[in-house]
Amino acid sequence: VGSLSACYFAKRGHEVHLYEYREDIRKSEHVRGRSINLAMSARGIEALKEVGLADQLINRHGIPMKGRMIHNLDGSQHPILYDPRNKQCIYSVSRRYLNEVLLSATETRKHGFMTFQMTNTNETLLQKADLIVGADGAFSAVRRHFMKQSIFDYSQTYIEHGYLELCMPPGEDGEFVMQPNYLHIWPRGTFMMIALPNQDRSWTVTLFMPFVEFHNLDSPSKLLKFFSKYFPDSITLIGKQRLVKDFFATKSSPLVSIKCRPYHSGNAAIILGDAAHAMVPFYGQGMNAGFEDCRLLDKLMVQYDFNLPTVLQEFSSMRNEDAEAICDLAMYNYLEMRDLVNRRSFLVRKKIDNMLFWLFPNVWVPLYQSVTFTHTGYKNCLDNKRWQDGVIRRMVLMFGVVVSLLIAIAVSHFFKIVLKIQHGIFGNIQYYFF
Repeated sequence: VGSLSACYFAKRGHEVHLYEYREDIRKSEHVRGRSINLAMSARGIEALKEVGLADQLINRHGIPMKGRMIHNLDGSQHPILYDPRNKQCIYSVSRRYLNEVLLSATETRKHGFMTFQMTNTNETLLQKADLIVGADGAFSAVRRHFMKQSIFDYSQTYIEHGYLELCMPPGEDGEFVMQPNYLHIWPRGTFMMIALPNQDRSWTVTLFMPFVEFHNLDSPSKLLKFFSKYFPDSITLIGKQRLVKDFFATKSSPLVSIKCRPYHSGNAAIILGDAAHAMVPFYGQGMNAGFEDCRLLDKLMVQYDFNLPTVLQEFSSMRNEDAEAICDLAMYNYLEMRDLVNRRSFLVRKKIDNMLFWLFPNVWVPLYQSVTFTHTGYKNCLDNKRWQDGVIRRMVLMFGVVVSLLIAIAVSHFFKIVLKIQHGIFGNIQYYFF
């Protein structure tokens, strides 16, 4: 997010200095930090288009994923398309490759300058700036200074689940061992595993699970027994030796959701991306929301002729509700991905949503489509989902009432027929005796 923001400011002719605490990843063999693959969707793609990077990152490097491929316990699979009507897809992008491209783009801009922290020194750099943009992640140092303000709200929530990354190598023929144009999910109720495709035909596999379960898997035999029980089809694809090696070479990492307000301090500092609204990764919107921050901030800069006090205040006001909405949706989507996708009620609702979307595309846009494939504010997407829930509840209620009335009419008609038959029989009998 910081690199993209720098590209936007440099594009407008501003002198930009980008400071990165970590080493230059373009020169590093091993990179510290998260490596979960990124799922690029419409919001992120649009932000990249405006600085001329979408083609390099998406069209040349991204792998399209048209839906979820659900792996059941019995080894069977079934797809759930993201957008059956318009056939839109999201794209799997390597986090490292994305960072490398953005850093290079910043460096090659006419007004872009970069400084990488020398991690073996304690040198402090002093700089004056008209605007400080803190895009320094969930544990933002810039945000810590904001928290010293008299009016600043902040909350963070760690979930009981952590994540651990594994690797699924290419097959012996050098190709993908699973269908590549899907995000593969193994939903197991209280935990799940996902896999995203890479350009080298490998898969980045991520296991999300309660920390207590990670701690229980403290030996190779327990690990293999666990995978044999819950992810049997993945063992041969990953390989037993690789599975054991990768699992015990990596520690499970925590997942945090952060909300705060406002996103600016005075007239000279603002936070973007995870620094402002870190979210759990289950909606694939963390990076997309951060990139959208950059695009919207640039739009406001142009709209208000770079009047910083007005721009910063307006950004905080317009963005906060949307950011908190997607943080909440990301939490909900974990429940959906690990549990609801296998429930009949969820699948029925999906079919109803898709049917109504086919019939009324301008009125009924399902939640996932509106979040992932439009630029509608996240808060409006959530409000629309609540309205749709109300409509469906009323439809179900009306259907129940109609069915009840039809049953009542049928029963009433049945008893009338029975009474007529009885009356006819007894009438005949009575007539016979007289």
